[in-house]
Amino acid sequence: MPTYIGRNREVRRCYGFDEIAIVPGNITVNPEEVDTSVKIGNVELGIPFLASAMDGVVNTNFAIAMGKAGGLGVLNLDGINTRYEEPAEVVSRIATATPDEATQLVQELYKVEPKEDLIAKRVSEIKEAGVNCAVSTIPQNAEKYGPIAAAAGADLFFVQSTVTTVRHKATKYKAFDIGKFCSDMKIPIVVGNAVGYDVAIELMEAGIAGLLVGVGPGAACTTRGVLGLGVPQVTATIDCAAARDFYFKKTGRYVPIMTDGGMSTGGDICKAFASGSDAVMVGSAFAKTKEAPGQGYHWGMATPHANLPRGTRVRVGVTGTLDEILFGPSRLDDGSQNLVGALKTCMGAVGASTIKEMQVTEIIIAPSIKTEGKLFQRAQQIGMGKF
Repeated sequence: MPTYIGRNREVRRCYGFDEIAIVPGNITVNPEEVDTSVKIGNVELGIPFLASAMDGVVNTNFAIAMGKAGGLGVLNLDGINTRYEEPAEVVSRIATATPDEATQLVQELYKVEPKEDLIAKRVSEIKEAGVNCAVSTIPQNAEKYGPIAAAAGADLFFVQSTVTTVRHKATKYKAFDIGKFCSDMKIPIVVGNAVGYDVAIELMEAGIAGLLVGVGPGAACTTRGVLGLGVPQVTATIDCAAARDFYFKKTGRYVPIMTDGGMSTGGDICKAFASGSDAVMVGSAFAKTKEAPGQGYHWGMATPHANLPRGTRVRVGVTGTLDEILFGPSRLDDGSQNLVGALKTCMGAVGASTIKEMQVTEIIIAPSIKTEGKLFQRAQQIGMGKF
């Protein structure tokens, strides 16, 4: 039945992670025997986790550590690491700024143009460690930086903007041609971000190797407040997964989708896979690691925008090592550590031996999932009472 919010204005109901729950299966699987691997382009990952291309999350050292753990850290080529020879000093200035100073300082520091030699250098540093290298730019810089990164040995190239479409209209500048870029580049291209079925189909038809799903859900992103844009991540993921499956049936080419942002716990991550995701891109959870460059701080990719910042610097703290965040043992009771263990345990509980089987597990609408029976936790602000 259609729903109206006013005369002749039909809408549809959309859902986020807090409004659904995953239903246990009729059979169960040993969590240690499930397969969490995923393939993006020519890159095979042992765990379906990507670290966001944000300067408080990924530098070359973190990308190397993430790669050795079986995941993928995406380095932002528009960021501090390619603008400054000694990025750690610059990141430290951002981390130690007062809240009132932070956004203006970030805007000032990002006015320095990225340097082509540093782009090649950072890619080489990651590749020399023997791990996969993934890098990211905004569409305006993709044609310039893409060939440099590919020549230096990058395995995947991400093109990210607040909202990505194939059909971008502009009269003041030449629109970025996603299809031509995908065909010209010698390495697979992942693009984002998108939230709709139709746009996902068109992007896949343009030749992309992967799609990032999500507009505005990230912990450090303010797009939903500044612009009013966004679709809750469960609905966004399901819509894009449907596009992926239709495109695969039509062409035989499988284009993985990656839920990007909005996941603060292992439970959220499990729900992303149950909604149809092939992998997840996470920022704040990895910003909390000792290996992250942000020293317990995290800021959005659009924070440096000179006129309309759509991100903010948030303090997430340092809660553990990357190994603890990914594989445990958990030292906290809030679901923010041992994320791989949480995924494997959930897969076992629903009887899913692979990510593909996890994608079709039963989901229910359950707005009380985080509050039912949790009176003492909420009163004491422990466990699930922290949310």
